[in-house]
Amino acid sequence: MQPVPESGPATPAVKLEGVTKRFAGRAGPVTALDTVSASVAGGQVNGIMGADAAGKTTLLRILAGLLAPSQGEAHTLGHAPGGDAVRGRVGYMPQSFGLYAELSVHENLRLHADLQGLAGRGRQERFDELMAFAGLGPFADRRADRLSGGMKQKLGLACTLVHPPELLLLDEPTAGVDPVSRSDLWAILYRLVADGMTVVLSTAYLDEAERCAEVLLLHRGRLLAQSEPDEFAAEAAGRTFVLDDVPAAQRRQLLSRLPDRPGIADSGAQGDRLRILRERGREQVPEAPEAGAGRYRAVAPRFEDAFIARLVDASGTDPEGLGQGGRGHLQPPSRSGRSHTLEVSEVDRHFGDFYAVQQVSLRVRPGEIFGLLGPNGAGKSTLIKMICGLLPPSAGVIQVAGVDVRRAPARVRSRLGYMAQQFALYEDLSPVQNLRFFCRAYGLTERTARARIEATLADFALEDVAHSNSQALPLGLKQRLALGNALLHRPEMVLLDEPTSGVDPLARRGFWRRINGLAESGVTVLVTTHFLEEADYCDRIGIIHADQLAALDTPDALRARYAIADTPEPTLEDAFVALIEAREAGN
Repeated sequence: MQPVPESGPATPAVKLEGVTKRFAGRAGPVTALDTVSASVAGGQVNGIMGADAAGKTTLLRILAGLLAPSQGEAHTLGHAPGGDAVRGRVGYMPQSFGLYAELSVHENLRLHADLQGLAGRGRQERFDELMAFAGLGPFADRRADRLSGGMKQKLGLACTLVHPPELLLLDEPTAGVDPVSRSDLWAILYRLVADGMTVVLSTAYLDEAERCAEVLLLHRGRLLAQSEPDEFAAEAAGRTFVLDDVPAAQRRQLLSRLPDRPGIADSGAQGDRLRILRERGREQVPEAPEAGAGRYRAVAPRFEDAFIARLVDASGTDPEGLGQGGRGHLQPPSRSGRSHTLEVSEVDRHFGDFYAVQQVSLRVRPGEIFGLLGPNGAGKSTLIKMICGLLPPSAGVIQVAGVDVRRAPARVRSRLGYMAQQFALYEDLSPVQNLRFFCRAYGLTERTARARIEATLADFALEDVAHSNSQALPLGLKQRLALGNALLHRPEMVLLDEPTSGVDPLARRGFWRRINGLAESGVTVLVTTHFLEEADYCDRIGIIHADQLAALDTPDALRARYAIADTPEPTLEDAFVALIEAREAGN
């Protein structure tokens, strides 16, 4: 965690006094921020956390001068945002940064320098400094659309820093970025702060909030709390337990059942253990699990525990309305009787001289949750598109339920559900209209379609937004809709390409409860993710690096492989980073 300075400037970097922001909605005004008052010190990294639709982006846009409050006052560096007094002193990087895909790294920097009025002999020196600073020097002539996700974010940050601001506002700068690139971005932020800059960022990663000097927690437009991460964690004292020694075969079943046990507010995987958050007001230890499933042990709370506790306490148990993870309406898919749902044998995919995937082989069993991990640009999405039949392999064989993807792509697609990395449904249609359209595309009868649409809306808690415009839905609801759509035709296998990227921690938990429910019903799941703690929910994981399969094992075995004296109990992120660094060093 970043230390808080002993003393800061007399004028806070950010000050909010009763800030309220309302937007017009179909059913009346929508309140995005509700009388938010806070003060943020300069010279440090400050985090903004909250569930989807908490008001994080609205707050940052007000501080950047792009929105005006409906009520109250906001100040940046002692002045009204967007005014002449702070113009050029505040930098803002939105979630979807405006890089020009057809321009190179250097050309994007030149364009932003022109827009920010940077001229003179120091201009090229600034470009060289920024490219070295962000590790983009070797890629100066590469087009932006050919950069990995992490490199795009670094380029976006470099463009924002062409004219160095005093206050840097970042809206989820690491969303969809692999752990190695995230580490690089944080190293950059700390160097900026060391040079006197103030950073205010929103993030969906709880471990990143722990790196901040101070955190603002928003929920449904209100400020629930503001304090240092350690102070947040202390609020959950006495409510956190782990369940040790849980056999791997029992973890999935327990994860599905624990949320229904009396006294449990939250539960999740933590390595080879399960972590439990007790409900507020409950003095006793939660009810004992099934025989042979391990035993509870009290542990010190983490920031994550306090974050979840705050939101659960503010909203009531199950604040996202997730219920049982949607298992009630799931039906077991028809089975081919084969021992493997997916078989990938020595598969290559190249574009000219460039290999995106090379000599990859793996097998995934029915009902297995298989995690596919790797840095941005490693080849994960390319492999998934080949499995779906959207891209033909250049060499090798891919079979889904015994059907060769190259020879019978239509038959394969009828057995697969696919959820793309980006929201791929029709944003101008409502959830109901999207579901109807895809029921027809899947060839379902009118009677079957009606039943499955009704079940999907109930299953994924979408009934209240069934007739809303899909484009206006919060990201968490869009992801639920996309997953529900992928399951309409009861596929044997579901491919999920970074389904929780940019989604808040509560929604991620609900998503994984649903994935567990799918696997319990017999559906095979192949999922990619950059949240490495999510890989603990997988039965096995494969790590792709530089277009090749670098590791294939259970999460427990991969952690054990990288246990050392200094880190006797490594996390999956520790193991992932160690593996990638060793391969890049040629070891």
